[in-house]
Amino acid sequence: MNEGSNDILKYGTGSKMLPREEMLEVSKHHQSLSIGIPKEITYQEHRIALVPDAIGLLVANGHQVLIESGAGAGASFNDKDFAEYGGKIVYSSNEVYKANIILKVAPASLPEIDKLDSRQTIISSLNLTEDKEKYFKKLVSKKMTAIGFEYIKDKVGSFPVIRAMSEIAGNTSIFIASEYLSNSRYGRGIMLGGFPGINPTEIMIIGAGTVGEYAARVALGMGALVRVFDNSLYKLRRLQNTLGMRLYTSVLQPKELLRCMKTADVLIGAMHAHEGRTPCIISEDYVQQMKEGSVIIDVSIDQGGCIETSRVTDHKNPVFQKHGVTHYCVPNIPSRVPYTASYALSNFFAPVLLRIGQEGGVASMLKSDFGMRNGVYIFNGISTKRYISEYYKVPFQDIDLLMAAFH
Repeated sequence: MNEGSNDILKYGTGSKMLPREEMLEVSKHHQSLSIGIPKEITYQEHRIALVPDAIGLLVANGHQVLIESGAGAGASFNDKDFAEYGGKIVYSSNEVYKANIILKVAPASLPEIDKLDSRQTIISSLNLTEDKEKYFKKLVSKKMTAIGFEYIKDKVGSFPVIRAMSEIAGNTSIFIASEYLSNSRYGRGIMLGGFPGINPTEIMIIGAGTVGEYAARVALGMGALVRVFDNSLYKLRRLQNTLGMRLYTSVLQPKELLRCMKTADVLIGAMHAHEGRTPCIISEDYVQQMKEGSVIIDVSIDQGGCIETSRVTDHKNPVFQKHGVTHYCVPNIPSRVPYTASYALSNFFAPVLLRIGQEGGVASMLKSDFGMRNGVYIFNGISTKRYISEYYKVPFQDIDLLMAAFH
């Protein structure tokens, strides 16, 4: 083969002659966002959705963040903290509600919805058990886009906000139990955990989900004897694998439940229902047979509770006693540790808001992000959750179809 042929061969095996996939330039127009954070008016809601350094990150990326004066006080953040990071402190909630995106922890009340303009986006919890028909119809009439953050999914299909709050609730439930167990009025003066020469504290956990996992993790770390009950063998097996140790687990068998309850010092109710009310697992008869001075923490009270003797309490009056057993039944346990919970929320929301800006707006991000789409229950005034539409009698449209038609 002559020299010219070699040159042709070299050229043909080079990158210039290889087939390439067609590259189309995708233009993404960065959008500067106006984000409003109002003061929470829901009773005993102390969390805030963005902490000061997260606001600094958003401002550095060209976004404006309006914070109502006093919005962070419940979580130990003052107005100066936000202002130092570039947040704009406003003294009227009406001004906050003029922002393009409203970010809250609790669902907006009807008076708060009245302050909204049209075609804004509101991101908050949804809390179907408390919201009424007027709530949805007002959002629809104002052509709002509403996202329930507890329904947002991540890339692996889990619910990151719910998981974060559940981890906090599980951890905190053990510290609450320790507080009341050691109290001479509500408990028996017992130090939770173990001590040389003394039987370890016995803790029963009903539910092997995220709350149960983190409650078990803390309790075991404190030296307690832990027993976990659930009807899902998969969850029980996963719990043991996650904790990396063997611990007592059982299905919800009545005789075994009662046997363990008679000696338990603490009972944690950690059942979770994907829809509706949690099932009632522990009857009043079983509670009567617990030791006097034992403690029940019903974390499931957010969904009605899984223990028959439970009734809703609040952070100011958190406990009551029945059959000699102290019951702690406060919904929204993470709000008991608002500083930590606010950071957990902020760590999720700050990247989400940055992406919304990078994608060119809420609608553009929803089009490309299935997990965020799952959180949408109203898009431009159209209900996108069938069960909401059927229950409150508002027109329904599938969010994927709406996104397919969106340009």
